[in-house]
Amino acid sequence: MLQVQNIEKYYGSKNNVTKALDRVSFEVDDGEFLVIMGASGSGKTTLLNCISTIDTVSAGKILMDGENIADLSEDKLAKFRRERLGFVFQDFNLLDILTVEENIGLALSLNHMDADTVQDRVREVAGKLGITDILSKFPYQISGGQKQRTACARAIAAGQSLLLADEPTGALDSKAAKNLLEIMTTMNRDLKATILMVTHDAYSASYAGRVLFLKDGRVFNELLRGNRGRSVFYHEILDVLAALGGDVSDVI
Repeated sequence: MLQVQNIEKYYGSKNNVTKALDRVSFEVDDGEFLVIMGASGSGKTTLLNCISTIDTVSAGKILMDGENIADLSEDKLAKFRRERLGFVFQDFNLLDILTVEENIGLALSLNHMDADTVQDRVREVAGKLGITDILSKFPYQISGGQKQRTACARAIAAGQSLLLADEPTGALDSKAAKNLLEIMTTMNRDLKATILMVTHDAYSASYAGRVLFLKDGRVFNELLRGNRGRSVFYHEILDVLAALGGDVSDVI
């Protein structure tokens, strides 16, 4: 689905240039749950920004289903963001003036899908995420966990190819974080969502099927979970983080 080919990203000019990404390459398969990890300044958020088209690469290519996103016109780029990318934010970004059902179906309505099809799709996704009973409520009437599920449902309701999450558990307590990670696992397993998540947290990363580690803008290592349990995978992640150097608490 996604191919990142030798990308580089520079900031600054003339004698004050920072190289945020240095020949980073990897692929994301359809239906995969991939996590990008690294300490602050490793380039992980810059990488996500380039993939999400918030930022542009200085060199190299990012291909989505074989198409170089750098070659897209402004109109096609807007369509790409709307139809191909879903986002999970720390603070949900739900609209209080819309019901849960309307929030989930907003992108579908903006894409001029007919009302019956929107309703069917919203109810299908809501059923998979266990929020059918709150579709008529407004965001201020539901719990934090229900808001998380609503935001996740909205992110994939339009059939987006790739779900992007930047530190989605960063502002959550441990119970809410676990709830969100289990929701994302359900989305990946049952709804076949392809997920690319950036995190500094080893516990969050242990829910993924593969973890890619960045150091100083380069790929340092990667781990595949395979059939191992999440607890075993978690400790393997900690071992790699320790090998990255410095205090492990800086990156977990």
